[in-house]
Amino acid sequence: MQSQDVAPRPAPSSGAVVDVEQAEAALVEHYPRLVRLAYLMLPPDLGRNRRVLTAHALTQRALPRGRAGGDASVIPSQQSGGGRDGDPGYTFVRLQVVRAALGAGLPPKRRAWPGRYRLPPLLPQVWGLRLFPRSGGADELALEQRLSALPAPARAAYVLRGLEKLSDPRLRQELAAAGVADPAAAIEEASGVEARDALLGSPEFDPCSLQARPTDLIRRRQRTKAALVATAAVAVCGALLALPGDGWGPDGAAAPSYARNPAAEAALDPARLQRVAPAAWESSARTDFSVWPARGALVHDSALLRRALAVWARPGGSVQVSATPGTPSGAPPGPPQLLYAGDVDQARVVLLHDGLRIARYAEPRNGTGGAALDFARADGAGRAGASAVLLGRTDGNVRYLTAPWVTGAAERDLLKPSAGAMDLTLSADGSTSPLAGPPGTGACTSWNVLQVEDASGTRLLTDLGELIPAHLTAGRPTAPQEAAGARGLREWAPFACSLASARSQGVRTVNAWEYARQPLPDGSGSAAWVCTRADTWRGGGTRVAAQFHTPGGRYGAVVAQAGNSPACGSRDPQVLAGVLWKSGAGTWYLLAAGSRGTASVEATGGVRGSAAGPLLTVRARQGARAELKGRLTDGRSVTGLR
Repeated sequence: MQSQDVAPRPAPSSGAVVDVEQAEAALVEHYPRLVRLAYLMLPPDLGRNRRVLTAHALTQRALPRGRAGGDASVIPSQQSGGGRDGDPGYTFVRLQVVRAALGAGLPPKRRAWPGRYRLPPLLPQVWGLRLFPRSGGADELALEQRLSALPAPARAAYVLRGLEKLSDPRLRQELAAAGVADPAAAIEEASGVEARDALLGSPEFDPCSLQARPTDLIRRRQRTKAALVATAAVAVCGALLALPGDGWGPDGAAAPSYARNPAAEAALDPARLQRVAPAAWESSARTDFSVWPARGALVHDSALLRRALAVWARPGGSVQVSATPGTPSGAPPGPPQLLYAGDVDQARVVLLHDGLRIARYAEPRNGTGGAALDFARADGAGRAGASAVLLGRTDGNVRYLTAPWVTGAAERDLLKPSAGAMDLTLSADGSTSPLAGPPGTGACTSWNVLQVEDASGTRLLTDLGELIPAHLTAGRPTAPQEAAGARGLREWAPFACSLASARSQGVRTVNAWEYARQPLPDGSGSAAWVCTRADTWRGGGTRVAAQFHTPGGRYGAVVAQAGNSPACGSRDPQVLAGVLWKSGAGTWYLLAAGSRGTASVEATGGVRGSAAGPLLTVRARQGARAELKGRLTDGRSVTGLR
């Protein structure tokens, strides 16, 4: 690699005179671009935080000292175009930025004292925070590494050519004016790096769009500890004198924020992870995640486990963090339980459990960039809720880790109740072979679910975009049955696609209950009224929907829905709903149905009518709106679901 030097600044022989107002206007207008230029040209060994602050500092110091005093306000003669290229003010401040950035890039051995821009800038200053641009991808990282290997003049040539689109003659002139001794050599060396102009404009290299993180808290506390001793002693004595008797502040005996404590440190130590014996579930009275053994080929990979625990405690800006509603995403309170560590498709996956949550850490096999951290509530999980956990999704397929008590797994399409289930392979560690996931945003022509078997029976689980699949049941809410039976499959078939509305809601179970059948007034058969209720792990956020299915139809229709309603639940298994229905002859009717125990139904508003019992059929007009009210056999009233 050739080396180039930055020569003493030459005095320009001719050029345009720029006053301070003109330069200031150009600096303010093009400030983000100038700071990006400075950031890219500064030596990478300054660190990202120092580069950000220094780029802003040298850009803000680029204004001339006066209107026409010496070369501080004179720019070399250049061909002028339109826009900023033809603006003498912009050309001047850009030259000052390039000159200052090159000065900061001189090797330390050529200085008797560190250059001004190798020292922390006086302004701007940020205390207690580290600022840096957003992390980019592999392409940005590779370009950063290539630029860091270039000398300062070549790096400046690459950046000016890529961002400013300077031709080689103008580039040589700019570098010479900035003090580069051999501009031609700098341009030649910059040409050895592949041109990636689009990457230079990416957020990775934008020092005006920043992320903030705390500095080294322990070192900062150690540096200031001696200075604070006297002040702390005075403050404590004053506080004790002011207290009415003995007592503490609102936090009790809690340690200050970010203090080191044994529980927090133990939670980051892979050697202290809780590991359950493989056969513990066989003799335990519990059947939940607490008795899952640690499985997978990488359960002894301390480096992987340490990364997973560290990311859980302190996820970086590049980590994709997600959590189901109502699930905290903070660090574990102590050493969590290890459930799984192994390779899943093209990722390394770690599953952890802290008693309240399941945490899934995933990173690419070929590095740690693009790591993901997902959380889901799991408290109170029983045998059904702890039957399986997501391992990964790839190309529309899903893999699960099943509970140690699961003896078989299969894939079933809910839309085809009479079709058989397709067996899935269970590996020695309990992971399934891939099965097709539910449809995305397109047409719903199938809805595949996971069918698991154990000593207690067969159950269905569906992927709703979260770590723990939702358990499907069917029947009256006070005594729901597994949906894997013939009756449950028939009940679910017309309504399977409605499960899409429950995605990413932290759903624990979904029950389908056929609460009424109503003869259609045109004699074409009987329609089914089904209430589906999705209950969540957090308790709140329940979703209730009344659905209507006519004979011969493939799909049911949602006619009423509500959130956080007791309807169709175990505490109040009552529901009343209605729909405007058009017969084959073109006549419109209001059809309404209540659950068992409904003594009468009445419609008011745009449609009026009443009937004894749970069913109501009244002629209506298209678009009419009605209010429904029912009376239960015990005298209580019930209103129509909305």
